[in-house]
Amino acid sequence: MSRIVLSLLVDNTAGVLSRVAGLFSRRGYNIESLTVGVTADPRYSRMTVVSLGDHQVLEQIQKQLGKLEDVHDIKELREGHSVYRELMLVKVRANANQRMAINAISEIFRASIVDVGKDSVTVMLTGDRKQVADTVAKELGIDEVHSELLPADKVSRVEELLLKKGKNETLAFVGDGINDAPVLTRADIGIAMGSMGSDAAIEAADVVLMDDDVRKIASIVRISRKTLSIVKQNIVFALGVKAIVLLLGAFGAANMWEAVFADVGVSVIAILNSMRALKEK
Repeated sequence: MSRIVLSLLVDNTAGVLSRVAGLFSRRGYNIESLTVGVTADPRYSRMTVVSLGDHQVLEQIQKQLGKLEDVHDIKELREGHSVYRELMLVKVRANANQRMAINAISEIFRASIVDVGKDSVTVMLTGDRKQVADTVAKELGIDEVHSELLPADKVSRVEELLLKKGKNETLAFVGDGINDAPVLTRADIGIAMGSMGSDAAIEAADVVLMDDDVRKIASIVRISRKTLSIVKQNIVFALGVKAIVLLLGAFGAANMWEAVFADVGVSVIAILNSMRALKEK
């Protein structure tokens, strides 16, 4: 017995799934896998059914499915003419502070984030032709695209985005060409490519990706947040200890060793605490 994979175009109405599944059940055919998703036309859904059987079983299934009024098209997905893959989609509720952790987990399991919420927007600014830009934007799932832009046009678009963003929001720009240098300077955070980027772009950027891997941006944000947290810890700890020792000294309760700890000891502890940032990759 071989695997039978059928793609069905059905009405997007209640009860269609149970009628198709019931047909297989009544005929004694086992369903290994069944997936359903709405098409671009909301009136129809695409149903993929995987079962086991020979050529005779396939003919019987197609004949019985053709009798259902809800089924409009039946296609057999044969080996060599289609790709059979297992896919799992997971939707996670996450706020802005949790997204970096989700990105890191996705990288570990080599998963791809195919959709994000409305809290962030990705805009593509390019000097390429509109056809090329639209194709790339569609493949990457970019929300907004502006093509055939000159360097001055890119700056103007970034200025518009800066005016639209909220008080606590940040605008980051990723570029690699000499035409991107003015925009990298104007954006809140400029990110340039290290190996294929121009010297002007690298000099104007705040961050340089040495291996040109855009996916490392998520890692950059995670590492920077961890580093900033450590810096704040060291500042609060150092000033707090020195203030306590200073008050004790004013009342004559601090000796020389406490003063040494407030100076050298605090520095050593701050250095050891800062070394935790080396673990972030």
